[in-house]
Amino acid sequence: MTDPVTVHVPLGARAYDVRIGQGLLTRAGAEIAPLLARPRVAIVTDATVAGLHLAPLQQALREAGIASEALVLPAGEGTKSWPHLTACVEWLLEQQVERRDVVLALGGGVIGDLVGFAAAILRRGVRFVQLPTTLLSQVDSSVGGKTGINSPRGKNLIGAFHQPSLVLADIDVLDTLSPRDFLSGYGEVAKYGLLGDADFFAWLEAHAPDLRGDPALRQQAVARSVAMKAGIVTRDESEQGERALLNLGHTFGHALEAATGYSDRLLHGEGVAIGCALAFDLSARMGLCSQEAPSRVLAHLRAMGMPARLSEIAGDLPDDAGLFALMGQDKKVVDGQLRFVLARGIGEAFVSDAVEGGVLASVLRDAR
Repeated sequence: MTDPVTVHVPLGARAYDVRIGQGLLTRAGAEIAPLLARPRVAIVTDATVAGLHLAPLQQALREAGIASEALVLPAGEGTKSWPHLTACVEWLLEQQVERRDVVLALGGGVIGDLVGFAAAILRRGVRFVQLPTTLLSQVDSSVGGKTGINSPRGKNLIGAFHQPSLVLADIDVLDTLSPRDFLSGYGEVAKYGLLGDADFFAWLEAHAPDLRGDPALRQQAVARSVAMKAGIVTRDESEQGERALLNLGHTFGHALEAATGYSDRLLHGEGVAIGCALAFDLSARMGLCSQEAPSRVLAHLRAMGMPARLSEIAGDLPDDAGLFALMGQDKKVVDGQLRFVLARGIGEAFVSDAVEGGVLASVLRDAR
């Protein structure tokens, strides 16, 4: 068994550690105990995760002398909504959670985002710990303090910045993911190499097919992704500049998720993968990068068995005007101007609002 790796997120009074390794869930009590003012926590999870990981977590807490109560919400993107946020906040109040207490978010990105937002607004801010159970949440959504829920008008449009007090990324729990869910998370891993680390992307081209079966490689990929995100978040916590690079592929991906009703037709990481392929295609057509770059992106996604084209999304999609309208709800829109994360090459992403509608339309048309 590999020793855990710690990535520190140095945000002054809001600083915290991200612990990455095997068996962290079964040691969660000992890891969390130093944070507690009194030996009790409230856990929020979803039905799928509860069936797999809630009992071992509560056992680990008991072994450390920590009492716990749990709220189990429905699984799925639809849980990131006003009704479930209300249910979560009211349950936490019913549990008499105080400002000095700690709430545990046990689950993937949906639970992490929802519980983090609930913690942000409960009593004007209580502490919470992220226990991410998916590859996607371990490398991306659990780190950086972005919390929130979806609106019918778009994804993550309602929320707050609220940093966790600790993140425990147990790479062993990834063994319980379906192949599709694991690959969905991999879309975010590949994104980090594409946006700012060409060497990491080359490493992924060589090693990513073995991540699922090799804990050491898996830990290395998660730790490198987290370290990249931690660095960016430290320099730009509230997304005034550089942090927008983390949205490579997301302007397209979020629009496609909205177009498919946040359903199993398209998982988040699949949307990001398709979005990255489209962003590199768009960059090449604008003369920003060589054609080799989008070809490498496409080849790698294909090698991993991931979707890379609009034509690979089941069912009908809106026409170009409909997709443009959904992209217009993107959080990177400034003064009504749509901004894209583009690339000058692998590992060289930047933000631009100089995208011509005709070029964008041709990219979408060919991807269909």
